[in-house]
Amino acid sequence: MKKGDILEGIVARVDFPNRGIVETEPAEENPAEDGKTVVTVKNTIPGQRIRFRVSKKRGGRAEGQVLEILSPSPQEKAEDVCPHFGACGGCLYQTMTGEAQLAMKEGQIRRLFREVCPDMHFEGISDSPLLQEYRNKMEFTFGDEYMGGPLALGMHRRGSFYDIVTADGCRIVHPDFCRVLSAAREYFAGRGIPFLHRRTHEGYLRHLLVRRTFKTGEMLADLVTTSQMEKEAERELLSGFKERLLELPLEGKIAGILHTSNDSPADAVIDEGTEILYGTDVIREELLGLQFRITPFSFFQTNSGGAEVLYGKVREYALENAGETPRVIFDLYSGTGTIAQMLAPVAEKVVGVEIVEEAVEAARENAALNGLSNCEFIAGDVLRVVDGLSEKPDLIILDPPRDGIHPKAIGKIIGFGVKRIVYVSCKPTSLVRDLEILQNAGYREKRTCCVNMFPSTSGIETVMLLEKD
Repeated sequence: MKKGDILEGIVARVDFPNRGIVETEPAEENPAEDGKTVVTVKNTIPGQRIRFRVSKKRGGRAEGQVLEILSPSPQEKAEDVCPHFGACGGCLYQTMTGEAQLAMKEGQIRRLFREVCPDMHFEGISDSPLLQEYRNKMEFTFGDEYMGGPLALGMHRRGSFYDIVTADGCRIVHPDFCRVLSAAREYFAGRGIPFLHRRTHEGYLRHLLVRRTFKTGEMLADLVTTSQMEKEAERELLSGFKERLLELPLEGKIAGILHTSNDSPADAVIDEGTEILYGTDVIREELLGLQFRITPFSFFQTNSGGAEVLYGKVREYALENAGETPRVIFDLYSGTGTIAQMLAPVAEKVVGVEIVEEAVEAARENAALNGLSNCEFIAGDVLRVVDGLSEKPDLIILDPPRDGIHPKAIGKIIGFGVKRIVYVSCKPTSLVRDLEILQNAGYREKRTCCVNMFPSTSGIETVMLLEKD
């Protein structure tokens, strides 16, 4: 086998997050070739027979790019598949049954932790209450489906930085998202408004951010553009956009229509100034009996129903065998304070630390909204803030970003000497790395579970309870 070879094989398994594993036999023209070669091919499903091109080769391992699905997997279903599946880069496993997705992800978790924690007390995967229409936030991108094509609004085409698939039939969001998307695309296409070309950095339209609450159906629609339009013409354009959205027949209701300016070169939604075109910039969601104010750029779990399952597990782990009521709980990487507020009724005090100042302000407002006076939220990097925390916690909750905990920060966290830690991870490979450090410091895994927060995608949330020897 060499780079450029085109081969066929069956996907034996898929490792986290999206690494299809194919074993190939030695080529007939070179029977002396030593044994099988393992090839990693992304965007595949266990059991599929595929044709692929070898893109990298090093020693006994190689990487490939799928060219064709020769035969489907027995784990796939044919009905009720998103019309954009395969072209859109959002969902990978929509053709798999729900049971097959859970089994695949459980296998991924068990393999990941096998070496670092061979005796892991794994309690399985809890599914999302909704397998479709579960997302409460989407960031759609303006572009074209091919160079010079008509205006598109949706998701990046799989494997492409430039091409956009108009996702007006997306299955992981409520149909109201698609109605807003279609209206926005048609409105701007009809007026010939250009999108921001990523090569020339010229154009106006960038993103459309849409949020919708699970419990009330309240919606925010935020149009993100450059500042490359004369102000009077822009005001007229945005006024028409507002009126078009307000005409839509929706199951929910639009609470706010916003306009955000963003001239950053990064292909991301960055707030460089937001104005309210209609209504408000806040909607409210309810989780486990608590109220939360959500702004366009607030961090909030994107699956509200799944978040209730996840946070229920966190609370269960946090309070198991806790004995007396914890006096002080530290919620590090606290976001908008969801976990802190959930645990506040069973503690004398909860201290949350979060680096994003907007999230900290939202956490304080949410705590006041819920009548919780024993929550303190501090804005700053955990690495630096923990040095100034004088109180000794009885329990620490860790819910870090995808890359896990800074090595220096984890040393300081260990220095508190707390007996119990609950670690919440959206990227299990980061948890594996941090777990080694925690185990070397005397902590042992007691309970672990997962929540399938993002059905049809590779994402999974892991919750682990650790106790110090």
